Amino acid sequence: MFVWAMAHRYLPHNLDDHLMKYANILFGYIYPFIEIKIPEYNGKRFDRSDTYVAIQTYLASTTSGSAKRLKAEVGKDSKNLTYSMDDHEQVTDEFHGAKLWWSSSRAVAKSMSISWFPSQEEPRYYTLTLHRRHRQLVMDYYMSYVVEEGKAIEVRNRQRKLYTNSPSSNWYGYKKTLWSHVVFEHPATFDTLAMDPDKKQEIIEDLETFRESKDYYVKIGKAWKRGYLLYGPPGTGKSSMIVAMANFLDYDVYDLELTAVKNNTELRKLLIETTSKSIMVIEDIDCSLDLSGKRKKKAEKSEKDTDEEKLPPGVDKDDDTSKVTLSGLLNFIDGLWSACGGERIIVFTTNHLEKLDPALIRRGRMDKHIELSYCSFEAFKVLAKNYLNLDSHPLFETVQQLIEGSNITPADVAENLMPKSSKATAADKANTCLKNLIQALHEAREEMKSKEAAAQLEEKGGGEKAEIDKDDAGKDGD
Repeated sequence: MFVWAMAHRYLPHNLDDHLMKYANILFGYIYPFIEIKIPEYNGKRFDRSDTYVAIQTYLASTTSGSAKRLKAEVGKDSKNLTYSMDDHEQVTDEFHGAKLWWSSSRAVAKSMSISWFPSQEEPRYYTLTLHRRHRQLVMDYYMSYVVEEGKAIEVRNRQRKLYTNSPSSNWYGYKKTLWSHVVFEHPATFDTLAMDPDKKQEIIEDLETFRESKDYYVKIGKAWKRGYLLYGPPGTGKSSMIVAMANFLDYDVYDLELTAVKNNTELRKLLIETTSKSIMVIEDIDCSLDLSGKRKKKAEKSEKDTDEEKLPPGVDKDDDTSKVTLSGLLNFIDGLWSACGGERIIVFTTNHLEKLDPALIRRGRMDKHIELSYCSFEAFKVLAKNYLNLDSHPLFETVQQLIEGSNITPADVAENLMPKSSKATAADKANTCLKNLIQALHEAREEMKSKEAAAQLEEKGGGEKAEIDKDDAGKDGD
């Protein structure tokens, strides 16, 4: 060690490299073991390695019992803990009589960031150490076995998550992760969704077809993704529809907040970090950003505050403003980068379909347009079953007569069907809730009539005003 330290200090740099090279070759003849390194990220941290994830799952399941240092995480359904090997730990595995050693490590950063700000996490990697006589066994059979077994375990123990994108990094460039998540446990399903049964069945069949069409998408030369546009008045169940889709397909949900995305480059990075078997959601897209490309310029201030906080050189005060463009969003949905990963669904929701750019919602980007409208009698029956456990009731006929002509949303119907007292009997709860709903339907009808009368009066007044203006113009001409 002393000789090597002195030689490393005084020998020329090129000679140092050559000595290291030949020393490794010489050591290779003596050292009987081979090492295989599996990094966490492919390329320059663009895409997390599926092989690494599969190995991580396999080791957590098969070798965590022999590890001395473990990491504990919440398992599926948040009922049990899952344990995995911690960093800089080593475990042993056996395969067809061959003894193998797995170790987990972190890559050492080559350049240190500013010491008073935490740097981004160093990428992890696994190292598999084996005797050279087991080389072919490991490369031909063992590695394939570990990856396939890890993927199978991941499917069995998969815990679905709800992700949201983290705000853009601040001026000193620190951001730990692009996505933050919580456990996704929303109970809504298609069975509890209040909508027309035929339309519901059509959506279910469309989702089943998409899930089983991997080979078909390859055949037609199209990325394995599908876009859904959900539109309708507020309270018609757009968010519940997304939850029902996620629960039906068993997919993760990525809730993308566009206003927190700094620019188009960061938007692409977010897409790359998403996994397959996921639903990407942009809710109220008409309100998220001005995507017309004609943003209004901010008025310039005439005077500057004397106590304004000074920013580092080159940092603009408007850096926090999102610069995502319509072109960038279109490329995100349907461009070259959209092919990263597979089995992905993209969902837009809006209350005002007419406000969206036609290029954003054309077929091919948003493949299926689903209108979620006011509550029908069939949707009411679903809600009555959910909230009151009723399949029929004498008041159902009255509700049917009133609901078809009332613009009342499923959310309003559900609120009226919610029992307000826990002490009443089931029959009393049902009668009270249905009577409340009938009263609400009468009020909704009256409100509709008032609006129609006001509209007719305004239209009539506008016509009379136009006639008066025409007469005045004729008198002025005379």
